[in-house]
Amino acid sequence: MLTTLLLAATLLGSGPETTDPQKTDLKTPYEKGNGNQTATYEEAIAWYQKFDEAYDEVKMVPYGSTDVGRPLHLVIVSTDKDFDPASIKQKNKRVLLIQNGIHPGEPEGIDATMMLARDYMQNKKLRKQLDNVVLAIIPVYNIGGALNRNSHTRTNQHGPKEYGFRGNARNLDLNRDYIKTDSRNAQTFHEIFRTWDPDVFMDNHTSNGADYQHVMTLIATQHNKMNPTLAKYLSGKMVPTLYEGMKKDKFPMVPYMNTIDETPDKGIVGFMESPRYATGYTTLYNTIGFVPETHMLKPFKQRVQATYKLMENMIETVHRDADEIGKLRAQAKQETLKQKQFPLNWQLDTTKVDKIPFLGYEAKYKTSEVSGQERLYYDRKSPYSKQINYYNTFNPTTTVEKPVAYIIPQTWREVIDRLKLNKVQMQQLKRDTTINLESYYISNYKTSPRPYEGHYLHYDVEVEKRNLPRQFFKGDYVVYLNQDANRFLVETLEPQAVDSYFNWNFFDEILMQKEYFSSYVFEDLAADYLKQRPELKKQLEERRKNDPEFAKNARAQLDFIYKNTPHYEYTHNLYPVGRLLKDIKLPL
Repeated sequence: MLTTLLLAATLLGSGPETTDPQKTDLKTPYEKGNGNQTATYEEAIAWYQKFDEAYDEVKMVPYGSTDVGRPLHLVIVSTDKDFDPASIKQKNKRVLLIQNGIHPGEPEGIDATMMLARDYMQNKKLRKQLDNVVLAIIPVYNIGGALNRNSHTRTNQHGPKEYGFRGNARNLDLNRDYIKTDSRNAQTFHEIFRTWDPDVFMDNHTSNGADYQHVMTLIATQHNKMNPTLAKYLSGKMVPTLYEGMKKDKFPMVPYMNTIDETPDKGIVGFMESPRYATGYTTLYNTIGFVPETHMLKPFKQRVQATYKLMENMIETVHRDADEIGKLRAQAKQETLKQKQFPLNWQLDTTKVDKIPFLGYEAKYKTSEVSGQERLYYDRKSPYSKQINYYNTFNPTTTVEKPVAYIIPQTWREVIDRLKLNKVQMQQLKRDTTINLESYYISNYKTSPRPYEGHYLHYDVEVEKRNLPRQFFKGDYVVYLNQDANRFLVETLEPQAVDSYFNWNFFDEILMQKEYFSSYVFEDLAADYLKQRPELKKQLEERRKNDPEFAKNARAQLDFIYKNTPHYEYTHNLYPVGRLLKDIKLPL
């Protein structure tokens, strides 16, 4: 029985061999409690300050601010006392970035990481694994949510006694903010991420959903979205190693329970994380990403233990494969520089399925005491072990060929600012100039009827390509696609990409027509245009014939003619970002 194995799991704590003679009290708030308490934000930062003071190999650095006005800290554990990211890279060391508390109501990573970092300093055997690995830790990412502490908002969760809130100080879900970057938290994260360029990223969470025996589930970066070189290593070596290690540690894992049906019995689907999510964003820069999701209904103590053990296995794996990971990332970066075609949207391939072992509970139904209707419950007295279907193959549905460069009018400041945050290399025109390039007209799109994270998201975007001479001005930006941000640029500046800046409403001004016509005035002009342009008259007649509603609508017919005359503003629905397809000399 899995429950028996879990109760027998190794207790956490530093080993008997210590390299630190100091007697600083580095017991964490979690360890001082009864296994059902998580550190507050203030307690976590105070503990890391003591940790910093106790070890020369540890440094806590405040980066930029957050929406609640508190700084976002990064804790670096570097056994040779080198805290310069450029120098660390030159030494061919791997950087593992661990992030906690993006959803502060899911706090086990906050507590497990404090104990883990301390133990790797104090235990000689563990410390050895940091010879070629540097730990970079964000103690609490969503500080505003962590300060909004309560005992009720995680309705489906078993402990801890108190915890933070999912939304940040602006009520944003920060795990939907990586591309749109509305929060100061995300702005500061980009500074950390692009400065440290981590090889592996780990963002600790707790799951919602079905009930089952597993304590830990795992989202690994969706392999079809990754550079093939890294995807082969991730799926063929790294992920199996983590699964084997967790099984050995009495915490057998399963992929995140993204179920097809109400229960897991009919199978699960791999999580296709778009760039709005943490690992969707980090993948754009060829960083291997993981989102551990412990099971909400397991006791908090078990969830902390499982998170600790997974991080321990992660460090051991990165230490073992440090040289290989470094070489593969370097290769992936070079391949991304040379890559011509970039997929923008994906669809699940239901013809490809794997079988995976799953430890579940029988799903049953009974009459609800609330509604009197049939309700689901999981019978923990009826555990089972069986193989279930796992669908984890996605095929691209929309692909684009990268241009030589994008040209972005300087007026779109929100977009330019986000590119700067991501350290995108940009140049500015030194004088006004007309450039022939490929432009998009937004020909169709849909918009969500309700706000999502402060935006009314567009989707199912269709574009019409046109080659146009366009006027650009001194100070407008030219962004060449010969840099490590290539994929980030494509997925933000191509309007059809699922998390493009167009879809996040940063270009909505172009969708509104500014000039119109008075029907009684335009009637005579329209008649003249039809006389002068027989082909336009023929198109109008065909439209009337095929569309009865159009044939009854005089204004619609005038509008059809209007939009085929010079009077109609050519900028309506013209996507502002131009695509330069040939490398021509520009005034830079």
